[in-house]
Amino acid sequence: MSPPNQRRRVLSGIQPTGAGKHLGNYLGAVRHWTALQDEFECFFFMADLHSLTILPDPTELRQQCRKLVAELLAMGVDPAKSTLFAQSHIPEHAELSWVLSCLTGYGEASRMTQFKEKGGGNVGLFNYPILQAADILLYQAHAVPVGEDQRQHLELTRDLGQRFNNRYGETFTVPDPYVQTSAERIKDLQEPTAKMSTSKGGAGVLWVIEDEKQTLKKIKSAVTDTGREVGYDVEEKPGISNLLTILSVATGTPVDDLVGRYEGKGYGDFKADVAEAVLQMFAPVRSRFDELIADPGYLDEVLREGAATAGPVASATMATVRDRIGLLAPA
Repeated sequence: MSPPNQRRRVLSGIQPTGAGKHLGNYLGAVRHWTALQDEFECFFFMADLHSLTILPDPTELRQQCRKLVAELLAMGVDPAKSTLFAQSHIPEHAELSWVLSCLTGYGEASRMTQFKEKGGGNVGLFNYPILQAADILLYQAHAVPVGEDQRQHLELTRDLGQRFNNRYGETFTVPDPYVQTSAERIKDLQEPTAKMSTSKGGAGVLWVIEDEKQTLKKIKSAVTDTGREVGYDVEEKPGISNLLTILSVATGTPVDDLVGRYEGKGYGDFKADVAEAVLQMFAPVRSRFDELIADPGYLDEVLREGAATAGPVASATMATVRDRIGLLAPA
């Protein structure tokens, strides 16, 4: 268990898959991570083991792992304030996942929506939520930032933590969801009724790291709605409403003020301003990313230092788990 006077620990992970992190990831997750660093003891990990469920190309996976580290650092994750590490560098993740699998019913696991939504898949995808529970419980996290699509996974984590504690004695901190004060829901530019998605990609996704001309082209070709008025109405004008949300978070201007500003103006001027605001928001991140990705040795060192901090925490938890469940201690 965590020492009583220690800062509350927050843990979150993100996969190194796809073309990188998109605007929705940045606003809905990583930007909030950076805000947590001064208040909490933050453990952020690259979920590279989880990414194996899609059987990525090995060379591409290595590149994506370093790219993710560079992106996170460029977006504000500070290794001097937070622990940033790779899931695969801590073998206890897989070990605890097996222990928790033995406490999880087949029916319980089969009800998890991610496996069902993907129409089945490999055993790794089926066990994904159990590994995720191990990721969290291993570090005695007090809170986990979650979106709506992850709440079911956190509930399984809480259930398994409580189940182990009831059977073997108090071992795990049972985490609470960390409710973000604001979580902007950014939609796909081509399908504004669907969320922006890493797996979907395409012209509707704004990647944090991409050519400026691509960003500009995507925003100017974003799906709009009938009429010419710039107004916020998610049901009747989902495309314009999505662009208003993006412009609002990029400039810090309330949506209502933006609607008044564009009264009598057409979509062309509005889209051009959205594009310029997004480019300005991403400019320092992209500049810093270019510096970081050119130094892979530094990126690897960040992960080594993170593992040096996270490793002893995971090792201590697993030593307790092994003892509680009756395994003999190694010589």
